Amino acid sequence: MKAINRIIEHARATPMRIVLCEPEDPRVLQAAQRATREGIARILLVGDAGRIREAAGREQIELAGMDVIDPATSPLAPSCAEELFALRARKGMTRDEAQKEAMKPLCFANLMVRLGHADGSVAGAVNTTADVVRAAIQIIGVRPAFKLVSSFFLMMLCEPFHTMKGGLIFSDCALVVEPDAGELAEIAMAAADSAKSLLMDDPRVAMLSFSTSGSARHAAVDKVVAATERVKALRPGLAIDGDVQLDAAIVSEIARRKVEHSQVEGHANVLIFPSLEAGNIGYKLAERIGGAKAIGPLLQGLRKPANDLSRGCSADDIYYVIAVTSVQAQAAPALAEPHDMLRTQAAAPAS
Repeated sequence: MKAINRIIEHARATPMRIVLCEPEDPRVLQAAQRATREGIARILLVGDAGRIREAAGREQIELAGMDVIDPATSPLAPSCAEELFALRARKGMTRDEAQKEAMKPLCFANLMVRLGHADGSVAGAVNTTADVVRAAIQIIGVRPAFKLVSSFFLMMLCEPFHTMKGGLIFSDCALVVEPDAGELAEIAMAAADSAKSLLMDDPRVAMLSFSTSGSARHAAVDKVVAATERVKALRPGLAIDGDVQLDAAIVSEIARRKVEHSQVEGHANVLIFPSLEAGNIGYKLAERIGGAKAIGPLLQGLRKPANDLSRGCSADDIYYVIAVTSVQAQAAPALAEPHDMLRTQAAAPAS
């Protein structure tokens, strides 16, 4: 079964409440209708109720099975506004400003996730990436003991011409421009969790570099080595190789020759790039030359899932991101505690 089909089936097994805050866009409505019809999520549409129904009528979209939530009339509005004020008062936001800001669909949708009225959020067909990511970080927040939110692409190699089959996680390809060793370690751990929940397989992480097992000396290599050692200390059961070149990460014969004491053995399903520059180039090469299907960028490291869309996305793209977000929401309660507690203990000063 293709990796994306496994994700869809997993989403269908336990549909989660996914909130969409751009429901006047025809693509969003089409994806919402498909997700509802195929049972992969319970869809919550946030916005002006009258305009949502007008848009649905124009597109001949049936809203049955979806919840339409208008912030202006919702009984959730007071608690959402109060929660936003509590979150942002220290940054200078007044109660009146919080009440106005909370009524904006993007903000309201993320507040619903924070307060447990929804399990995940998808936006970005209309809103900018900067606005989507900012709202997610400020309102939903970062996972306990993590310091940053990063991104990943779910790369699907499912065509007959692909000699390597299945799904891969590429990270970070969209957010963290020049991570230091500590940030790179966080990206790797978050991406391993993404692989566990979405690929439904044990993560096998390759910390990519232009060097393999110290074959080159450079500060950029040192960063990757330091990040790898940090991950090994915090996640001793995780299969990880680094520093490692791409071919040694995904070709077992090359790994046998080049990687000393390999844990991944040329079968990586998580590729961690040393910089955003490398990651962005890498995923686009895989997509445009290698023919891989790229789903994302998706967010990781949040307390609860919220994902961004490209403003050039199709209805199919949105549908797939809804499925991914639903599966992330299924995994969210189990993600944080064991690993985050381990990290906290490792970071504590010695007595």
